[in-house]
Amino acid sequence: MAWNPVYALLMLTSTFITYTSGILIDKANKTSGGGNAAKLKNIYVSISFILNLSILFFFKYFYFAVDNINILLSALHIQLIQPKFDIILPLGISFYTMQMIAYIVDIYRGAKAETNFIKYALFISFFPKLLAGPIERTATFLPQLQERKYFNYDNLKNGLLLMLYGYFLKMVIGDRAAILVNFVFENYEAYMGLEIFVAITIYSIQIYADFFGYTCIAIGAAQTMGFTLLQNFNHPFFAVSVGDYWRRWHISLSMWLRDYIYFPLGGSRCSKIKKYRNILITFFISGLWHGANWTFIIWGMIHGLSIILDDIFKPVFQKIYSIFNINTQCFSFRLFQIIIAFLIINYSRLFFRAPDIETAVIMTKQMFSVWNPWIFFDNSLYDMGLSRKDFYVLCFSIIILWAVSFMQEKGIKIREELAKQNLVFRWILYWIAIFGILTFGVYGTAYNANQFIYFQF
Repeated sequence: MAWNPVYALLMLTSTFITYTSGILIDKANKTSGGGNAAKLKNIYVSISFILNLSILFFFKYFYFAVDNINILLSALHIQLIQPKFDIILPLGISFYTMQMIAYIVDIYRGAKAETNFIKYALFISFFPKLLAGPIERTATFLPQLQERKYFNYDNLKNGLLLMLYGYFLKMVIGDRAAILVNFVFENYEAYMGLEIFVAITIYSIQIYADFFGYTCIAIGAAQTMGFTLLQNFNHPFFAVSVGDYWRRWHISLSMWLRDYIYFPLGGSRCSKIKKYRNILITFFISGLWHGANWTFIIWGMIHGLSIILDDIFKPVFQKIYSIFNINTQCFSFRLFQIIIAFLIINYSRLFFRAPDIETAVIMTKQMFSVWNPWIFFDNSLYDMGLSRKDFYVLCFSIIILWAVSFMQEKGIKIREELAKQNLVFRWILYWIAIFGILTFGVYGTAYNANQFIYFQF
């Protein structure tokens, strides 16, 4: 509301629509009216969907639709549409709209509607997860609002520690990496080969540190108050395939797409052609959800096509592994899979970050034109927006991120291990972390404390 009070009324309107729809659908579920009850349910669901998706379309996709219509009209030599008003994207609208849609579908499928408007409004607008998730589910979060909360020291301690790690990821890694990434993408004509590849790789790390950092802060803040939010990440850079990556990255979104798009379309319980169609539709929607730009759609389709190709050629590769007696369980083979998956995902990030398709295509050509390994030795890396000192800080911080991820991937619960240590040692470590973030976090005139990457979605 401090940003734009009117948009709070917009969220309140959507909340009221889905609250009322949920009660009406729940009432129809309990009515033994047979076909009439089913028709009423369908009407209520349709009205709720149309109203909420219309709001989302207007604020997020109106200009995208107008631009594409104008391209068509221009080709037909028809006068272009010229909107005479400006639209600002409301913060968090994609996230809370998806949660509302999931709620309505869950009630339609038999879940009990929330009759207390205040509790339902809190379910939608709970502040830690409102702006960028996790996208909570009816069955996991709504019951927590019925529980009486009591102060718990362990919740407070563990929540604050998780928030501390989130600030490290966001301020020390994400915001520092952003300086290099923004500099290269704003001056991409000046860079070639490995320089472009390094910038895209750093962007992959930036968006992970930025979004995972936000998620840690959100989950930690909720935990201090006794609430448990969905885990949104599971070390995606250890994924052995693009499909595995989506089981580890933005998990609440992946689950939403699976349960409310992919499965209703038929999932994998159908012919191969329909299965691949379902995958492409799901990833098309995933790309479009991220942004009103064809670059996001291409990004989504790259992931969808990668999963389809992996499924098509899987029997061929298995036969090759069998013929040459390749051990697919060994560390070297898993490392090979991780590298291949990362290269595919990393390249797709070029379309995610580029402002338009033309820029992404030009940068792709430049990336594959000249590969000069000497940039790692001739100080070229320090002409990409970051000084030598800042580049070293970034590299060292990434090593910390990798080490923590590796330990957690191996099942080591770091906060539990810390709790076992001597009190003095723990507090020395805490203060080192706090002063490290205050010292090496990115500040200054270009720093925007409110700007997380996923706020724009």
